[in-house]
Amino acid sequence: MTTFLVAMVIAGTPLLFATLGELLTEKSGNLNLGVEGMMLIGAVAGFGAGYTTGNPLLAIMGAALAGGLAALIYAFLTVTLRANQVVSGLALTIFGAGVSSFVGTNFIGKKMPVEVISAFVKIKIPLLGDIPVIGDVLFNQDYFVYMGYMIAIVIGIYLYNTRFGLSLRAIGENPSAADSSGINVTVYKYVHIIVGGALCGMGGAYLAVVAVPQWQDNITAGRGWIAIALVIFVKWNPYLAIFGSYLFGGLSIIGFRLQHLNISPQFFDALPYLVTIVVLVISSIRKSKEDSPPKGLGEPYFREER
Repeated sequence: MTTFLVAMVIAGTPLLFATLGELLTEKSGNLNLGVEGMMLIGAVAGFGAGYTTGNPLLAIMGAALAGGLAALIYAFLTVTLRANQVVSGLALTIFGAGVSSFVGTNFIGKKMPVEVISAFVKIKIPLLGDIPVIGDVLFNQDYFVYMGYMIAIVIGIYLYNTRFGLSLRAIGENPSAADSSGINVTVYKYVHIIVGGALCGMGGAYLAVVAVPQWQDNITAGRGWIAIALVIFVKWNPYLAIFGSYLFGGLSIIGFRLQHLNISPQFFDALPYLVTIVVLVISSIRKSKEDSPPKGLGEPYFREER
């Protein structure tokens, strides 16, 4: 069981980064369905940077930069040009898949250099790592996993305990009122969309650089779509995103643990997506103020119309 829980955290880490990135974007009032595309762009950029330089830091930075640049395209279309957010997000997913396949042809069959792989070996945190079960599961992981914990906590503090986080939530709920109070809506949207894209890119990089340090086409395998549903599942709460991401990470690998059962492996492959559908259905039925998305989500804002 402990081995499975450790693997669950590893499998859930790319989902955590992508979920946090989409959560930030949606808090600004923009619905970006291009998470899968940004993860793929981040994955190929991170792998390319790590493979060519042998530097793990450059691999992470390259993935974040590529994801942020992809999100910048989406921000320009939806914030400046006020294009349809759903169509723009879907176009970004198609664009990201095409870019990763085109660039990734140069890396097929290539493995990440040893110096990069060795930089992400498991590091046991003193004292915390000695806690029974929990220590092995949560505090005997690699730096990338620990980074996921910290980013989730920092985003939670930012959203709920800072003036900037309050301004961001105000923009998501009512951009006109936020603008009237002196908040620069356009700047807030751009910054948080780009940061969200960078986090999605880092989620893709974890797959290509750490979890599977060998390039594979379509390495994200639909995780970006799961991340979008996870934002709803965790009620736009970054703290709950940690739990939700690891739960769905466990669903994605449970088939390996239950191979001895006479159940089709295709069922286990489809299980995370089936649960995603169930989550969306339940969320649409059970409506409450706490579970509701930002009121301004998906609506383009034009200052002269307020």
